[in-house]
Amino acid sequence: MSIRTTCPYCGVGCGLLAMPDGAGGARIAGDPDHPANRGRLCSKGTALGQTLGLEGRLLSPLIGGRPAGWDAALDLVAERFAAALDRHGPDSVAFYLSGQMLTEDYYVANKLIKGYMGSANVDTNSRLCMASTVAGHRRAFGTDTVPGTYEDLELADLVVLAGSNLAWCHPVLYQRLAAARAARGTKVVVIDPRRTATCEIADLHLPLAPGSDAALFNALLVALADRGAVDRAFVAAHVTGFDAALAAARASDPGATGLPAAALATFLDWFCTTGRVVTVFSQGINQSASGTDKVNAILNCHLASGRIGRPGMGPFSVTGQPNAMGGREVGGMANTLACHLEIENPVHRAAVQAFWGSPRMPQAPGLKAVEMFRAAAEGRIRALWIIHTNPAVSMPEADAVAAAIRACDFVVVNDVTETDTTRLADVVLPATAWGEKSGTVTNSDRTISRQRAFLPAPAGVRDDWRILADVAARMGWGAAFGWASPAEVFAEHAALSGIAGRMGLDFDISGLAGCDYDRLPPPAGPSAPVAPAGSASASSATAASSPRTAARAWCP
Repeated sequence: MSIRTTCPYCGVGCGLLAMPDGAGGARIAGDPDHPANRGRLCSKGTALGQTLGLEGRLLSPLIGGRPAGWDAALDLVAERFAAALDRHGPDSVAFYLSGQMLTEDYYVANKLIKGYMGSANVDTNSRLCMASTVAGHRRAFGTDTVPGTYEDLELADLVVLAGSNLAWCHPVLYQRLAAARAARGTKVVVIDPRRTATCEIADLHLPLAPGSDAALFNALLVALADRGAVDRAFVAAHVTGFDAALAAARASDPGATGLPAAALATFLDWFCTTGRVVTVFSQGINQSASGTDKVNAILNCHLASGRIGRPGMGPFSVTGQPNAMGGREVGGMANTLACHLEIENPVHRAAVQAFWGSPRMPQAPGLKAVEMFRAAAEGRIRALWIIHTNPAVSMPEADAVAAAIRACDFVVVNDVTETDTTRLADVVLPATAWGEKSGTVTNSDRTISRQRAFLPAPAGVRDDWRILADVAARMGWGAAFGWASPAEVFAEHAALSGIAGRMGLDFDISGLAGCDYDRLPPPAGPSAPVAPAGSASASSATAASSPRTAARAWCP
């Protein structure tokens, strides 16, 4: 018997077939029917069956490093968070989440801290890799829209990879691109200061100076204008701010890229004269002090040329973690509400609060990841809950972050194994691992897929959504957190998205609220219609194709 599930590694979101062996293990194969991978797997996905043992697992709650019962641990967590709220107010508590969490877990955490604790101090390790893209999308589209699909890579005549070593970081997408290049002659440009493995299929490698990506795409915007390659009708209908963005681009110095003139000219020629172009970008763009400006420089070129929202055309950000996108969709960040609604918009706040029936709602964004740990070090955060991430190692200035965790009055960590961060926690709560838990994840092109349990969970561990809901109940909010299954959590999340759809946002999966969760397949690509008639689709109504969406060219 095989069980359909989804890979827990990168943001490609490959479908898997898990075949349990009856002895606690399983054989893993690619799902030939999943739209993300069509049966392909990378080496990590292929080896997933080797990771299923219980070696190193946390199998009991810990209080002060010693085994404890679940009731004692959850009672203590509820007591200490309630005390922090009573004595110091909602700004004294914080959650630090992870792109490893399932959407249902993320949703419950976001509802608990924002709607019931009244704090916006909730952020995610995805902030470190994807915040630049989110901010760039919101600048350009007014919402965190991803205007592209994996299929676009196979339909494009030119694929530009900027700050993306696809061969190593998203191998299945690399396989799809390589196959398209072999079948159709797709040209590939790699923009990276280093010569990476992805350059093996590149027709042109641009080893630009580190940090000069915005200068390169500004030069491209100027070339599009000077060569008559701007789609004036598209710009007039869908884009504001174009003239100001072009003026800013003209003031930029293309010499900052350090590229040979001939190589730069070739790139500009190819982009200006090729109809179907996709620009894939990732952490080489995002993880920068000017990452958001780089993102907008890329978006500007696609908006100017009208190469967006049509098959084989568009800017496309690929995420690093399996559910970084799902976390963005449920609002698991300090500056957004669920379903891309705005925390600073009083109409949005009131709508979410009414839907949740919550007693309070933060009025402004909370502390982001780096700020959160600084606040903990300064004594402003009195209770901190960390879920499925290891900031004592993975955050910038990790030693300072570890010191901040030590300094915080009360720290809770959910995880599956011992880490540097669990060793600093007052309470450790053992969670179910991949293969034991059920829920959904959203990949880079916003395809929603099921993760399904195919192994029994060991005694002593619990699902994250259930842990959060049990603490909420102990704090007096049980009626709002009384789900019996992750299916009920997902249905509530999907229903809430209908409010966003009615307010004109492009994330509306309310059509899934009444679906059979156990049989929920991934949509056949982001164009699958799962919202009510007249609403945006499950995964992606792009900036160009959505009748309610306009875009803004931004001056990077």
